[in-house]
Amino acid sequence: MDLLADLNPQQRIAVQHGRGPALVLAGAGSGKTRVITYRIAYLIRNAAARPENILAVTFTNKAAGEMRERVQALMGPSRTSEPRVSTFHSFCVRLLRREIHRLGYRVDFSIYDTDDQRKLMKQILKDAGKDEKVLPPREVLSRISFAKNHNIGPEQYVSQFPSPDAEDIGELFERYNTRLRQGNALDFDDILLKMVLLLDRFPDQRNYYSDWFRYILVDEYQDTNRPQYELLCLLTSKHQNLFVVGDEDQSIYKFRGADIQNILRFERDFPGATTIKLEQNYRSTGNILKLATTVVENNTERKGKVLWTENQSGDVITCRRSGSARFEAAWVCRQIRALLDEEPKYRIAILYRANFLSRNFEEVLLAEGIAYAVVGSVAFFGRMEIKDLLAYLRIIFNPEDDIALLRIINTPPRGIGASTLDMLTQKALEKGVPVLQVVEEAARDPRLGGRACKALQRFLELLAGWQARRDTATMAELLKSIVEGIEYKKMLEKHESAEEAASRMENIDEFIRAAEESEERGETVFEFLDRASLSSELDTLDPNARVSLMTLHSAKGLEFDVVFLAGMEEGLFPHSQSMNSRADLEEERRLCYVGITRARRKLFLAWTPFRRNFGPDAGSPSLPSRFLEEMPPELVEGSRSAQDYAVGDDDDDDDDDDDSFSGEEDEDRAPAWKKRGSINDTPLPQLKSIAELRVYLQKTQQAAKPGRSEQSAGAGLKSGMRVRHAQFGDGIILSRQRVGNDFKLIVTFSRVGRKTLIERYAKLEAL
Repeated sequence: MDLLADLNPQQRIAVQHGRGPALVLAGAGSGKTRVITYRIAYLIRNAAARPENILAVTFTNKAAGEMRERVQALMGPSRTSEPRVSTFHSFCVRLLRREIHRLGYRVDFSIYDTDDQRKLMKQILKDAGKDEKVLPPREVLSRISFAKNHNIGPEQYVSQFPSPDAEDIGELFERYNTRLRQGNALDFDDILLKMVLLLDRFPDQRNYYSDWFRYILVDEYQDTNRPQYELLCLLTSKHQNLFVVGDEDQSIYKFRGADIQNILRFERDFPGATTIKLEQNYRSTGNILKLATTVVENNTERKGKVLWTENQSGDVITCRRSGSARFEAAWVCRQIRALLDEEPKYRIAILYRANFLSRNFEEVLLAEGIAYAVVGSVAFFGRMEIKDLLAYLRIIFNPEDDIALLRIINTPPRGIGASTLDMLTQKALEKGVPVLQVVEEAARDPRLGGRACKALQRFLELLAGWQARRDTATMAELLKSIVEGIEYKKMLEKHESAEEAASRMENIDEFIRAAEESEERGETVFEFLDRASLSSELDTLDPNARVSLMTLHSAKGLEFDVVFLAGMEEGLFPHSQSMNSRADLEEERRLCYVGITRARRKLFLAWTPFRRNFGPDAGSPSLPSRFLEEMPPELVEGSRSAQDYAVGDDDDDDDDDDDSFSGEEDEDRAPAWKKRGSINDTPLPQLKSIAELRVYLQKTQQAAKPGRSEQSAGAGLKSGMRVRHAQFGDGIILSRQRVGNDFKLIVTFSRVGRKTLIERYAKLEAL
């Protein structure tokens, strides 16, 4: 097989790169994974390196798995060793299992996922006398993680991140690290930090691993953070064979600590580096590619690429302005139905900036009987029953894991109450010992209540039995013993519906099968636990799902035949929190670029000025996203600019509560702003840009609010009230909802059926 024959000229140059650092700037859909996998195969076939001397790292288990499969397909099954293809975290965990004792940890350390971290922080806040409402655990952990991703510890926190509550965060940060250490546990950020610390502190180990991994390849380099950058520098300390592939235009994880400067300054950090650009796109139509390029060219933090494709130009992009979020969802649903009728094999994605936008789409798709999958829902290893069993395994193999112990010591209920657990936890903190040690002491203490004492003794007997078998029994045997010993099925049947209990037991059976398969692959129990801890919802993404709903961040690395970008409004996308920073706004634009380039054949854009908002802007119309205005007019058809802001489409959607999501709106069902070509009945001047519209709205916002007489005209109207309309006769109000500065009424009339009316124009008379 001639590897190079499958590559275009630029891909061939990248694959054949010799020694020394190289930066491959790979535009969306340009074959970056192909370049990495073919380079690995090329290095092995040309005897530049043995397979075990090659390390390739990426960011998701899914991407690592696909990369590994491609390499295996290229090389065939006859090799005696394999290159290491892994995520950053999995790679570091594997090495830490061998080396972390040098830092004073035991090799049986636990890995705390986000749920474990949140539980630990709740305990810390309680012990420190802090109010969770003032310092929410999720926010505290987010700030700690941000600091860790910039390699900043608690001692530097206050000076590096000054704020009114910086001292509190610094104190909690210190307590958090101490509790992790006492529990022989690491969080996700620690996995990287401890590996960096180990290689930095122990030169012999650094040299050993630098000699071992002589060629290092990195996927999605634009997403690396400071610890990952330092790790790569340490691993290449004895050579400069660092081959990174990335796209600065797809750097969208700043909130996770990703630093776009890592890719922008690569040539400066690694002198003599070769830069290769992959600019041919194999994924998208010409029009989709032009649209994405035109938008992202408004950014300044770029190295610059000129993407091109031999694909057909394809359809122009459709942009839709709808009368509400529900109308938006209904329109998308109709398009999906038509698309699947046209081509049943289409894979379709609805992408949005924030998770809350999924609700309307889910409800409408469900009503229409269109199957869909939501990415970001609870992943398999995040389900209650699976986390319970994982916690049992963790405490069996790491008795110092307090969080695992506290999760299962009264699961199923054994009569060990919250007050008893609080007392045991407090004693463990005072003594500086694991909670399990205090539990063992309490079980022998006659002063503890009889019921609680017996419950603790019974729990310790079960635990001792499992621990005695941990070196001889298989994981599957241990798990079966746990499920039977704690009568887990009985607990589920008592507290859940029969259907839910059966579903959870099926998940447990699948979990036991996963343990069996893990051991068949030769994995240890720690490798199995590590993989479970490092899993994500993307690992179980169904590649055959016809319709997928997910955030734009989750869509990174995926592609679909058809993409709908929903919620294209100022304050939502770009997000309001990015408005005051050029760097943040550019990241939002890169996120838009990512969303556009997920589409292979068709792209739809959707926005509404009247999405239901809360807070200070509640009731104010939303502006179309500035990204819409940046798109070339010849590539986009539909309502996307200021001129279209108050002009309704003549085929707008049905009302929110209609039983059908197809059909036409008649004049009386249309919102007032649609019928009159105005907002709040105030004629719009000829506006040429969103900026002009923004200024106009600010000047007229107060005037646009309903006056006292208009407000009183519908005063007292509410759902269920009988009313009379001059034209339609008598009816009953089914619902009353705010839309902008107005109230929308859905009324069913005895003579003409259901109508949607704007309250202050309807002139209804209460009966």
